[in-house]
Amino acid sequence: MPLSRLLRLAILALSLAPAASSAGEPTPVKPSGPPTWYAQALTRGEAGLNVTHFWSKGAMMRSETVVAGHKIVTIVRGDRYFAYDGLTGEGLSIRREPAVASADRPDQRPFAREYDTLIGQGAELVREETLLGRKAGIYRVTDDHGRRELWVTQDALRMPLRVEIFDRDTGAQRTTDYVNWQSDLAIPDAFFTPDPHVTLKEMDYTEYLRRSSEEGSVGPVPVLYLSLLYKKKG
Repeated sequence: MPLSRLLRLAILALSLAPAASSAGEPTPVKPSGPPTWYAQALTRGEAGLNVTHFWSKGAMMRSETVVAGHKIVTIVRGDRYFAYDGLTGEGLSIRREPAVASADRPDQRPFAREYDTLIGQGAELVREETLLGRKAGIYRVTDDHGRRELWVTQDALRMPLRVEIFDRDTGAQRTTDYVNWQSDLAIPDAFFTPDPHVTLKEMDYTEYLRRSSEEGSVGPVPVLYLSLLYKKKG
């Protein structure tokens, strides 16, 4: 067989090889159970840049963020709110306000729900733009506390892409970008369980509120995402 014909056959075989192998690859299977989500939040402000990782499975949530070199882990699951320092192994286990825990919905992600919050505060759609490659609606609310603006996807998921907050009293401004959104991850329930080696001080949300009003800081770690712990009055 002529050499030129052999070369043409070899090139044809190579061009068909990737298609043949990819056709045999299994189609990814969507994990069963409640919806799962992951996102990164990049927050910039006077304190510099902070990166937070969020995961959720149904109403369960886990976040990890580094504060002054300490990894702060927050886990919300059922009637418990856990917050602990991954470096020192110390933290808190707080019983959530029953009304807040009973309002959990397995079909809604528990984090990045700024759209619901701002709409409840009277935010209105002011314009539409493309941000981070997605079409977004920009919602704004201005009041005595300052100004909040939200870039959010214009679909049923209402995924926030950017949040800008201006505090009127201090003049401080903070911007948070949500990036690397992922869904349909296979996340085991055990991922939403505190490390068995950490030491957790237990208390009720009422004790936490009383002590925080009297002492300011309570326990060895900051307690974040307070709306998942208790419902603010007024």
